[in-house]
Amino acid sequence: MEYIEKVMSMIAKSGAARSQAMEAIMVAKQKNYAGAAELLDNASQDLKDAHKVQTQLIQEEAGGTKHEISLLMIHAQDHLMNAMTVKDLAKEIIELHEYTHQLQI
Repeated sequence: MEYIEKVMSMIAKSGAARSQAMEAIMVAKQKNYAGAAELLDNASQDLKDAHKVQTQLIQEEAGGTKHEISLLMIHAQDHLMNAMTVKDLAKEIIELHEYTHQLQI
């Protein structure tokens, strides 16, 4: 996989993870906690895939392969970090939804 393909892969996987995390919140609001958990698991896998690509790029650079620091790469890094944050917050929000639902029963 070439450099630009790796960067685009990071963007795609991170974007998918963020979308799934946001969808998990919506699903939890409908009291479908199993569905929300599945979406968070899918988001986690996409984040692992994106992080793996990021790690490859870091290892390549550490090994002497220099890559251009482009706006696209900065965008990819931004997507990855935001997706990680959204997923972590989604997990907390879902737990709060589940907890408040249990209090209402």
